[in-house]
Amino acid sequence: MPKLIRITTAPLSLKYLLFNQMRYMNENGFEVIMVSSEGKEWPDLIENEKCGHRIVHMTRKITPLQDLRSLWRLYRLFKKEKPDIVHSHTPKAGLLAMLAAKMAGIKPRVHTIAGLRFMTAKGLTRRILISMEKLTGKIATHVWPNSHSLMNYIRGNNLIKKNKLEVIGHGSSNGVDLNRFNVSVLKPGKLEEVKRLIKYDPSNHYLLNMGRIVRDKGVEEVLQSFNIVYEKDNSLRLIVLGAFEDDLDPIPDEAREILQTHPAIIHIDWSDDVEYFMYLSHLLVHASYREGFPNTLLQAGAMGCPIVCTAIEGSVDIVTDRETGILFEPRNTGDLLEKLQYALQNRQEMKKLADNLSKKVYNYFSQAYLHECLRKKYLELLENKN
Repeated sequence: MPKLIRITTAPLSLKYLLFNQMRYMNENGFEVIMVSSEGKEWPDLIENEKCGHRIVHMTRKITPLQDLRSLWRLYRLFKKEKPDIVHSHTPKAGLLAMLAAKMAGIKPRVHTIAGLRFMTAKGLTRRILISMEKLTGKIATHVWPNSHSLMNYIRGNNLIKKNKLEVIGHGSSNGVDLNRFNVSVLKPGKLEEVKRLIKYDPSNHYLLNMGRIVRDKGVEEVLQSFNIVYEKDNSLRLIVLGAFEDDLDPIPDEAREILQTHPAIIHIDWSDDVEYFMYLSHLLVHASYREGFPNTLLQAGAMGCPIVCTAIEGSVDIVTDRETGILFEPRNTGDLLEKLQYALQNRQEMKKLADNLSKKVYNYFSQAYLHECLRKKYLELLENKN
């Protein structure tokens, strides 16, 4: 039985970005070992995926001495386990895993790109991040961007050799679990619990913003725009679902003040029941500056929640303007405000767009479909290896 190592920098990524994927491979012909840093997600992760795991400390920031230690530990792990495939996900894990796998003589070495951090960086940090992406791509034998628009960007900027690049299926790192993100399977008790949490009132109109509360998720523009539309319609409510990450990319103080003091904004650090928030919300506002292939949009599409989002790589593979949602320019509060006002004034049209997106998600982006595409690709790599 071929041995597959799936590695991310933090266990959070294995738990949320690759949910069910390791278990599927483990039940369909592969011995799977999950590798990541320590973290509170490990118990749930092991319980769900039901496959082997190893903990190797890695940092998300640029930390040369710690990175060398992590590289050495990964090298020793790979030499001991002798995997047939090493497949990395997330930038730091990608660089370290591809280096360690090459040192250990392992092929194939696969790296998935689910967004490019340097897109929102500047100066020396940007140059370092670009160099890291190029080095990871050079060492990997196969690089799988998780959307066609992201692959086109990589090709256009000559970041990685074109013959290494491929999109699996129709895109996405993991597809959407339609057994979970499905209106028909919502539990009444859990739904009432979430309603109590947000003090749900059927006479209100709920907007939802999900993700880490950092600058490059466009949180500032969402808060400023909501502040304006609320002045004309005080039945509006904004649910902000996500935790602050001030050590990475803090939002401005003015935006933080709006979030913490506005009477119609409901801030929830995080919840594992995001499908219930999507079901109760009338509109998802996704203002990120960079993405690979955002799961949030797939999940909202499966739940029939209308979408207003930025016209960026990854998002445009899911949302087509005025066909499956509404697009606006990233970092442009004025454009977001205009599109938000349009969506609020044309609610029946938004519902039609959401229905169109739901059909697209069910036809092309189910988790079952993506997992099987990925399994077949692994087998193809092993066959060509021999």
